Amino acid sequence: MKIIQATKEHLVDLASLFDAYRVFYEQESDKKSAKQFLDNRISKNEAVIFIAYIDHVSVGFTQLYPSFSSVSMKRSYILNDLYVNNNYRKKGVGSALLNKAKELCIEKNYKGLGLQTGIENPAQFLYERLGWVKEPYLDYFWVNE
Repeated sequence: MKIIQATKEHLVDLASLFDAYRVFYEQESDKKSAKQFLDNRISKNEAVIFIAYIDHVSVGFTQLYPSFSSVSMKRSYILNDLYVNNNYRKKGVGSALLNKAKELCIEKNYKGLGLQTGIENPAQFLYERLGWVKEPYLDYFWVNE
């Protein structure tokens, strides 16, 4: 398995995975818009995206958005997206992507990584096994309708 930071050269592979990720979350498939969205994140340095390859096949990705912790006065990342192709699950791809994100935080001396997931998401066991801790906070979100 090879994990690299995605660049514009990886957009076709990445857009396909990103589109599948969005479909998983019950969104309409739209590869053209997915590619444009990712191109904007990469071009504007608004995200760090790692993509996993096995035998030259793109099999998963994670997308990190930069943030800050006011309390610790340190930078952090929000691990917003993590997706592994169904055919490659339970093969260590998710763990490898999460560990790559952790390595980036260590390298940059960032506070850490935050993530949110659904209450029923079975990936919680993976997160906890890799050192994520459930925070004792409630999440609120305002939607601009």
